[in-house]
Amino acid sequence: MSKAQLAASPLVSPTPNAFAAGFHALSDPLRLQILELLRQQELCVCELCEQLNVPQSKLSFHLKTLKAAGLVRARQAGRWIYYSLDLPQLVALEQYLSEFRRFSQLLPAPACPD
Repeated sequence: MSKAQLAASPLVSPTPNAFAAGFHALSDPLRLQILELLRQQELCVCELCEQLNVPQSKLSFHLKTLKAAGLVRARQAGRWIYYSLDLPQLVALEQYLSEFRRFSQLLPAPACPD
């Protein structure tokens, strides 16, 4: 999906649980490495295992977390499963964080009564 298509398509407002799942998925260094590899192209599990030098069982656990958070999608072709980024959820997380930057003011705390 191109940037123009993402901008044109309305995003469903994720729930607080969806945001929490997304940020949880982003909290692991191996999952970030997976996303970095998928940023370049769609890859099958065997290619991810080879490039990350991790066993398939460990990779499957992390892919399941990323998929449940809506950050990656899977496509089966024959006996292989290919993974790619699921951009709408990444855009929603980015927009959520940008709202803090744009609309939050850092006001000092009110004085506590003595």
